[in-house]
Amino acid sequence: MPVGGATRACPLTRTHECSAGPLPGRLAPQRAARRYPVTTLNQTQDTSTLLEFMFRLGQAYLACGEQTAQVELRLRRVALACGMSRTRVIAFPTAILIAVHDETSERVTLSEGPAEGLRLDQMAEVYRLGAAAERAEITPREGLDRLIDILRTRPRFGRVSSLVGHTMLSVGLAMLLMPTPSNILAAAVLGMLVGLLRLFHQERTLFAVPTPVVAAALVSGAVFWAASRGLPVDPLQMMVPPLVMFLPGAMLTMGMVELAYGDMVSGSSRLMTGFVQLVLLAVGLAAGAILMGGGTEALILAGDQMVKKPWLSWVGVLLFCLGVFLHLSAPRNALPWIIVVALVAVLVQRVTAGIFGAEISGFFAMIGAMPVSYLIQMRFNGPPAMVTSLPAFWLVVPGSLGLLSVTRMMSDRAAGLEGLVTVVFVITAVALGTLVGTSLYRGVSEKLGWARAQLQRAAQWLAGSGRAK
Repeated sequence: MPVGGATRACPLTRTHECSAGPLPGRLAPQRAARRYPVTTLNQTQDTSTLLEFMFRLGQAYLACGEQTAQVELRLRRVALACGMSRTRVIAFPTAILIAVHDETSERVTLSEGPAEGLRLDQMAEVYRLGAAAERAEITPREGLDRLIDILRTRPRFGRVSSLVGHTMLSVGLAMLLMPTPSNILAAAVLGMLVGLLRLFHQERTLFAVPTPVVAAALVSGAVFWAASRGLPVDPLQMMVPPLVMFLPGAMLTMGMVELAYGDMVSGSSRLMTGFVQLVLLAVGLAAGAILMGGGTEALILAGDQMVKKPWLSWVGVLLFCLGVFLHLSAPRNALPWIIVVALVAVLVQRVTAGIFGAEISGFFAMIGAMPVSYLIQMRFNGPPAMVTSLPAFWLVVPGSLGLLSVTRMMSDRAAGLEGLVTVVFVITAVALGTLVGTSLYRGVSEKLGWARAQLQRAAQWLAGSGRAK
């Protein structure tokens, strides 16, 4: 039955509650034992409200694409802030299991995972709400009401702005990959068509699965129709920019991060889900090429004769960030910070690619981008790191590499398998860069915080000694 007997439907999914014994957590509960203000819950009703707030907040974190270990840790901190020190949380991408002990009995709730992702403005509000709950600044009932309001919030920008944003990000990525006039024009037209499909998909969730396949077939058919008419477009490069919002690059990277943390179930499920999305997109691309009479062998055509204009790449980064800002309805103050993180990632990737090779450049790109995103969040009161770093994941483009490799496999298995090996290496490099970059910021921040505390103590001691004299 619903937690606490509530009859209101959950915006994300259903839950089940029961009583049970202690549940083992994948992370030690002591990791959640940070010093936060603590509020004391009354009795059973408040415990039920806390359980409902925790599982809905966990669903929201998962909908943001957060790592499951971090979801578990954040939810334990929320429980600890409410005076529940004996809490167990197990999170998977598709399920959450929470057990709390209110000094009389242990109560357990089981919830399904989120049904769909969140926009960037919703992500920012979810992380702010979670931080407030960890500091005991709100009660579970207040947090639950705020979370419901966040999930029901309409986009900041209307349909036209969202469509323009999708067109802009498609053009921006085309400038980054192959900045020629014909490719840029094709990216604008195809980006608008796919943007219309995404608007249709957002209003009708029943078509969530076939929409990427239909979009890929539409893009592939249009590109090969233009190529058959002699227009100077690069079929292989032009199929990626309009489909970038369907590419599971962030999911594949997060799956590798989960595996690196030892979360085998979460990591493998994310990787398999991402791979299935790539296969569906590749099937759509092949279908479009076949309908236009190109055949699957046409998917390996390349445009080496195209002349690149490197200076347009940086304009493309700016345009891509502005498109993401409009299409995903980012928070008001997020655009400058999104641009900063994206520019850092692309700059570091370009520099290191010339030194160490393109395959490992994603490692250094994320080492540069992640500390900057956390610095913006912690020191400049900017948007959450997830909001500012997500566009950088798309620009590093492990998802597009996977799509091209799976597509090539349909016509040239040897080339496709070789490409997939490269993709695994690139995704691993990006995942390790994300881990190292995050750890680097946290380590330096803790060291600086400790040094600052010591200086403050020394200053207080000297001030006290001066007054004593």
